[in-house]
This record gives sequence, structure tokens and C-alpha cells, in this order.
Amino acid sequence: MAHILLGVTGSIAAFKACHLASDWTKAGHDVRVIMTAAGAQFVTPLTFNALTHNPVRTAMFGHGPAADAGASGISHIEDAKWADLLVIAPASADVIARIANGIADDELTSTVLAYEGPKMLCPAMNTHMYANPATQRNLEICRGDGWTIVEPESGVLACRDVGKGRMEEPAVIETRAAALLREHADPATLPLRGLTVLVTAGPTQESLDPVRYLTNHSTGKMGYAIAETARDMGAAVTLVSGPTALEAPDGVDMVRVTSAQDMFDAVTAHFEDADITVMAAAVGDFRAENVHPQKIKKHGRTSLELKLVSNPDILAWAGGHKRPGPVAGQGEARPQVLCGFAMETEHLVEHAAQKLGEKHCDMLVANNLNDRGAGFATDTNVVTLLTPGAAPEPLSIMGKGDLAGLILGRLAVIRANKLAEQPTFDADFVREA
Repeated sequence: MAHILLGVTGSIAAFKACHLASDWTKAGHDVRVIMTAAGAQFVTPLTFNALTHNPVRTAMFGHGPAADAGASGISHIEDAKWADLLVIAPASADVIARIANGIADDELTSTVLAYEGPKMLCPAMNTHMYANPATQRNLEICRGDGWTIVEPESGVLACRDVGKGRMEEPAVIETRAAALLREHADPATLPLRGLTVLVTAGPTQESLDPVRYLTNHSTGKMGYAIAETARDMGAAVTLVSGPTALEAPDGVDMVRVTSAQDMFDAVTAHFEDADITVMAAAVGDFRAENVHPQKIKKHGRTSLELKLVSNPDILAWAGGHKRPGPVAGQGEARPQVLCGFAMETEHLVEHAAQKLGEKHCDMLVANNLNDRGAGFATDTNVVTLLTPGAAPEPLSIMGKGDLAGLILGRLAVIRANKLAEQPTFDADFVREA
């Protein structure tokens, strides 16, 4: 998780900074807030202290114990060294002008001058102030100095003027900040850097007629969490998703599908390029043998018979086609790692172990729909991990994001072990030497 330094300046949009501080802290980031004197007129420092559990910087001197500012007690230097990302949101016209001209006359601008990492400005001001040539010139200087500028939105402003100047919404700023962190991340902290990860998520829908379909209760939350986490761990990610209400994750190649056959086609098209494949989708096992071309009418019937046929077994196909790794004398071939999911309502370990072997998975993540905190539409999960030759490993309840990180970390280790176990040399070359 990152160290994020959040600057808050004098603007009614300061309330949005509370959302940023809260969201980043809940996501596990360590957040420190620096407020200008004008910013503290809109939101109190106590609010940010409560949201981040860190002291809030408000002045160059006398804002807290020296221990909070680091060993030297010089907080603007210590904070600048500490931070992985600097975000000023909202950024007023005044502070933008001082930053553009290298003025360091308060805690925030002094920290800015000492900071050398990725940085982002989120302007917020009256539309005429924003359009003023001086402000635009200052923003251009900031761009040239390496600042990422998150352009403000247009709309009705607090002063009742209408135009561009309203600070962008926190969700957009958070997405841009995450991208900036990934761009500047230390490769040593990205265990999946250089790898390609394929993820399936969500339900499938099997049409009965133009109106009705068969489906299940999957929301896609687990698969989307895996895709986002793999992206944050440095992988190039393709997410094959059935119909969900979730937004497409930023920085992920999204493939939307509807039926199990659609998902099968998408997986087979992308599987060859994947180093790690995680099948988290809840794929329908059956579909109607015949889809009625028109809506099925009741016409006084009290029952309806449907004949169902099997859908393609995507996990079994992947298990039968994955590469084991490089083979002596045949050149290099990157090993593929396959992870499946199993949702059960009884005999969890027995059914999951059978699926692990039959589908030739490297790991299977099994959960019981009846366990509290597990199942569909929850933000948590309770799973048991199964790998060939090892005892089942039950895990405690945890957030789906945390579980995604644990699963991907284990899969990275499995892949590394495959590389270590398989010969990586060309036998013909060795004989000739």
C-alpha cells in the first residue's frame, strides 16, 4: 500500500477531499493531510485526523509533536521523503500560482518544493478564475514541471456561475491516482510485472426466448477484485465478464460476454497468451436445447417442460490445454498456471478436490454458499484453498480484495516453482557445446 500526501486548499470542494482521505485509508493506504489556512476554513483539521488517524499539518511551526514530523522535526522535508504520491485536491488558483512560480511560503508549498515523486493537481475555482489566462499559464507551467492535471468538470458552481471549475469527483481522482502509482511503482513491488493474467467473472445468461433466460446470483465482485488486484501487481489483465452491474476496472482489457458459449469463445481466444488464468465466473452448466424465437405464452398452462443440454466446460478445456512449461530440446515455453473456483452447498472439500483433479487445476478456490460471509453479492468471502498433493487450507473470512491478493500471490509462487522445476535450456545447444 502507498504513502499518499493529500494537500487541501481553500475551496468549497474541500468536502470532496474528505471522501478521498476516507477511501484511501479504507483501501489500506497511509494518508497524511496538509491543509492551507484557507482550506481549514472549509473543513476542520480534526475531520481529516479522524479519517486518516494521522496528525494533520496546518502550519510550518507548532502543529504537533516533533515526533510526528520525523526524527528531524522538519515536517515538510520528512513528508516529502515519506510520500509515494502527492495529490492537491482541491487546488485553488492561489496555490496553483504559487506552485508554478516556486513560492514556498507555507507548509504545503514548502513540501511541494521538496517533493520529487509523482504529483497531481485537481483544480477547483470559479469558472472565470479558471479560464483566466494567468491560471491557464500557471497550469501549463505545472504540466511542464511534471504535474498530472485532473481537469475540473463543468456545471453549476457554488457561486451559482455555470461553467468549468468544479473539482472532479473523488472516484475519478482515485482512478487517476491509482494509475499514477502503478506507473511509478518500484518493479520489485510488482510480483506480476511482465505477466499476462486472464480472469473470468460474473454470471452467464442462457436465453429461453427473447424475454427470459436462465442465470445465477453471481455479481462478479470476486472476479473483478482479482482483475483489479492483478493489475495493481503489475500484470497485463484481460477480464472476460458476464453481465454485471459493476463498472469496468480502469487499466484492464475488458471483454463482455453473455452466454457460456460466448465466454468459452473469449477464453479460448485469449488463453494462449495468459501466464495465469483465474476462472472466477459462475458459468451456467446447462442451456435450453431450443431457444424459442418468440415469447413463450402461458395460454392457460400450469407447467412447462424445458429440455436442457450441457454448456462447454471452460475450466476443463483450459486444464487440458495449459502449457506445463519449457521442455528440453524444444525451446522456451512459458508455463501456464490455472486456478478454478468451486461454489458448493454441501461436502465442500470432497467436491472441490474432485474438481481440482478432473479439471487439471494448479489451485482451486472453494467456498460454501451457506457459510456466513461467503457467497454471492457480499464484499467478503470464506474459502478453502486446494492444490495438488497438499492438505486443504481453510482461510478465515476476509475482504474480496484481500483474498484476491492472497490468491494471486500463491499463483505467482506456483508459477515460479514450475519455472524452477522445468529445464530452461536447449538440449541440442548443450550437445553441440
